[in-house]
Amino acid sequence: MRSTVSVLSLLVASATASYVLQDDYAASSFASMFDFFTGDDPTHGYVNYINQQQAQNQGMYKVENGAVYMGVDSSNVASGRGRDSIRISSKKEYNHGLFILDLAHMPAGACGSWPAFWLLGPNWPYGGEVDIIEGVNTQSANSMALHTDPGCSISHTGDFSGTLSTDNCDVAAPGQGTNVGCAIHSQDTSSFGQGFNNNGGGVFATEWTSDHITVWFFSRGAIPSDISGGNPDPSNWGLPAAKFAGACDIDAKFQNQKMIMNVAFCGDWAGSVWSTDSTCAPKASTCQDYVQNNPSAFQNTYWLINSLRVYSENGAGPAPTQSQPSASPTVTSPGQPTTEPTAGITTFETITNVPTMTNNPVPQPTTDQPQNPGNGGNGNGNGGNNGGNNGGNNGGNNGNWNGWNDNNKNSGGGSGGFGGGRGGSWGGGRGGGGGGGGGRGGWGGR
Repeated sequence: MRSTVSVLSLLVASATASYVLQDDYAASSFASMFDFFTGDDPTHGYVNYINQQQAQNQGMYKVENGAVYMGVDSSNVASGRGRDSIRISSKKEYNHGLFILDLAHMPAGACGSWPAFWLLGPNWPYGGEVDIIEGVNTQSANSMALHTDPGCSISHTGDFSGTLSTDNCDVAAPGQGTNVGCAIHSQDTSSFGQGFNNNGGGVFATEWTSDHITVWFFSRGAIPSDISGGNPDPSNWGLPAAKFAGACDIDAKFQNQKMIMNVAFCGDWAGSVWSTDSTCAPKASTCQDYVQNNPSAFQNTYWLINSLRVYSENGAGPAPTQSQPSASPTVTSPGQPTTEPTAGITTFETITNVPTMTNNPVPQPTTDQPQNPGNGGNGNGNGGNNGGNNGGNNGGNNGNWNGWNDNNKNSGGGSGGFGGGRGGSWGGGRGGGGGGGGGRGGWGGR
């Protein structure tokens, strides 16, 4: 009897993940653990990504009272490639883990802005992409999504608080529009933008195992004590905002992920929806015109990071690898998209009404989504042609982006749909573009 009890105890213990600290991205060493991307924006944004020294000289990167401040230029009329900003990518790549980001402030409420925090694997979409935080313009709630090659879908389990809008994670899934992936939209208006900042920020926790990828959000006053104490235990956290699990081999679809944080402007998402955004469109005729000539509008466009920590299960699991920095996206093999897309979940709509999947009983919230592979670095290859044709057909013909109401967002014919817009062509890894259909050109492949 005693041996039976012992075995049962071991089984129960093994069923609950125990996490230990693997990497602490402390303020004092934060910059040294990331690469500062300085290439042209892969999503065709009106943005000039600058290096660490430039960012520090301009006061865009600094440490304030133990927190990391990363902002954008809010003093000068922009020129050249666009408004100065920062895009960082972790030097380490991860396989599994618990990623806990504590933010005191996120970029919020600025028309033309496109902030994101996400994970990206190599050879997109074959290494997978996990969008943890993302949105554009005055968006008020967060969206989360996965992007993969064919063969990954999530279940309509309802064991998360967000609203499931699409369940096939394949960036070229039939009937979903190009590069939509599988997406879950938060209903919590304190999870993004000005509502997030008004509450003093909060914590995003992302658990990645062989079985699932799950995202929790905790507002400042509701952070679990085990997180604050440095001993996180997801089994105590209750219903997550999003849980991605189902007919998907997580280990096969998600590998060697880097953490990326950036703020883009305009481009393939924020710029694409400008004319249909009732708040932003009256401010200027184009997104670029507004971003270029209104520097003071971006004084609130900054990240303030209290902490970023990565935990490993039982102190084991696949070890992270050190990767070499890359100045710009590169195509790794013929016909494959690049390794550096730009914002995780890319949506072509400023989301207000979100249709739920029929098997998910969760009510409807407010938010968004994204991307697809192409072939060829300049968007003139098969990826550009096929992406453009498919995107134009999916977006323009259907007149909607994956269920986002065209009457609410004018996302279909006017913007070429999500397929024709953002998906037209991922041309050369989110940097190419150019060959897209549906009137929006193509995406470079993120």
